[in-house]
Amino acid sequence: MDAKYMGNTMKYSINRQYTLIFCLLMAGTILLCWFINNTFLEEYYIRDKQQVLLDAYNSLNRASSSGDIKTAEFDLELKQICEKYNISVIVLDAEASIIKTVFMDAELMTEQLLNNIFRGQNRRSDQILSQEENYLIWIVPDYNTRTEFVEIWGLLDNGTYFLCRSALEGIKDSVSLANRFLAYVGVGAALLSGLIILAVTRKITGPIKELTDISQRMISLDFEAKYQGSSKTEIARLGQNINELSRSLETTISELKSANNELLRDLQHKNEIDEMRKEFLANVSHELKTPIALIQGYAEGLQEDIHEDQENRDFYCEVIVDEAAKMNAVVKKLMTLNELEYGSNPISMERVDIVSLIRNYLQSAEILVKQRKARVEFLPTEPVFVWADEYKVEEVFSNYFTNALNHVAEQGEIAISLSGQNKNIRISVYNEGKPIPEENMPFIWDKFYKIDKARTREYGGSGVGLSIVKVTMEAMNQHYGVKNHDNGVEFWFELERVSDYE
Repeated sequence: MDAKYMGNTMKYSINRQYTLIFCLLMAGTILLCWFINNTFLEEYYIRDKQQVLLDAYNSLNRASSSGDIKTAEFDLELKQICEKYNISVIVLDAEASIIKTVFMDAELMTEQLLNNIFRGQNRRSDQILSQEENYLIWIVPDYNTRTEFVEIWGLLDNGTYFLCRSALEGIKDSVSLANRFLAYVGVGAALLSGLIILAVTRKITGPIKELTDISQRMISLDFEAKYQGSSKTEIARLGQNINELSRSLETTISELKSANNELLRDLQHKNEIDEMRKEFLANVSHELKTPIALIQGYAEGLQEDIHEDQENRDFYCEVIVDEAAKMNAVVKKLMTLNELEYGSNPISMERVDIVSLIRNYLQSAEILVKQRKARVEFLPTEPVFVWADEYKVEEVFSNYFTNALNHVAEQGEIAISLSGQNKNIRISVYNEGKPIPEENMPFIWDKFYKIDKARTREYGGSGVGLSIVKVTMEAMNQHYGVKNHDNGVEFWFELERVSDYE
C-alpha cells in the first residue's frame, strides 16, 4: 500500500471525522442552550410567575363568590398554593378590613394594596404585564429590599379588594449563574464525550479500516485477504459480503481467463470455418464448372449433329440430363439451407405418421440401396404420429439416410429404428462402417465441413446436408445428435409424439 494512500487515509480518517463532528455538535448545542437561556429564560420566568398569580386569583375569586373564603378547607388550599409558588396574599373589604392574608406582614400588604388602589394609575406602562376589567398585573420594585415583585391586584366578583405578589428573586442574576454553570459543565462534558467517542469510534472504524485494506488489495487482484470479524453488525455483514464478492471475483476472473482462451480457440475455429467456406465455394464452383462444361459440350455436339445415329444422340441427352440433375441438387440444398437460416421458410407443424413417411422414402430410394448393395432394416409397421413439418422432416431423414448410404460398409447394413423418449419419439439411422474420428465430431454440423474431402467429391457431397439437419431441428425446438459405435455410426433426431387424447 503506497504512502499517498496511507496519508489520505489518515487525513480523512472516519474516526477523526466522527470525533470532530461530535465535538462540534456538543459545542453547538451548548452555545444554543446558552443563547436560549440568555434570551428567553427571564421572559419565561416572568410569564410563569404571571400564570401562577392568575391561578391564585382564580382560586380567591371562586372561594369569595361561593362564600368559602373563610373556611378551613380553603385556608389549607391557599396555603399550599402560596408555599409552593412563594406567593403573599391579602384580601380587604370595602372598609379596608382584612378578610384573608397569607405570609408577608399584613400591615405592609394592606399599605401596598391601598397604595395601588389610589395611586396605581400613575405607574409606567412598561411595568404593566396584563390589564383586565377586574385586575392588573405588573412589576413593582421594592426600594427597601431592592427586589422586584410581580403583583396582581384588583376587585373580586363580590366587591372585595385583593393583592397577590411574588418576588422575582433576582432572575437576571439567576440567568447569569445558570449560563456560567452551563458553560463549565458543557466544556467538561464536551471534552469527556470527545474522549469517549474517540475510543468508541475506534471499535467501529477498526473493521472499516480492515475492509478498506481488503478492498485495496482486491484492486490489485489479490483475493487472499478475508474479513475475520465475527460480530452481527451491519459492518460484519458488509465484511461477509466483501468476502463473497472476493470469492465471486476470483471465480469470475478465472472463468473470464478460461473464456478468453475459449474465445481465442473460437477465433481460430472461425478462421478455419472461413477457410472451409472458401474451399467449399471453390469446390462448388468446380462441381458446377464440370457439369456446365459437359452440358455445353454435349449440347453443342447435338446442335452440330456430330453423330447421326439415335443411340449416340440418346447418350448425349442422358449425360446432359444427369449433369443438370447434379447441378440442380447442389443448388436446391444451398437454397434450402439459406431459407432455413434466414427464416423465409417457416415451420408448419402438423400431425404426421413418421412410419409411413420413412417407408415411402425407403421405397423411393430402393434403387440407390441396390446400387450400394446395402441391406436396410426397418421393422415398425403400426402408425406412429408425431407433430412435425412433414416436408422438412423428410429432408432431415433424407440427409441422414443419404449420409448413411454414402458411408455404409460394402454390403453393410443400415438400421432404422424408433424408440420412446418420454413424450418424444427418437428416430435413429445407423450404418455399419468406420466411426467418425472424435476430433471431427464437434464440427460435423458446421456448414461446408467435410471429413474426407476426396470421398465427398467421389459421391458428390456438398457438406451442407447435416447443416440443414441442424437448422431444421433447432427451428422445431427438438434435439438431434450423433453417436459412434464400435462398427458404425448412429445419427438421430427427436419429434414430439401426438398424445392419444389429441
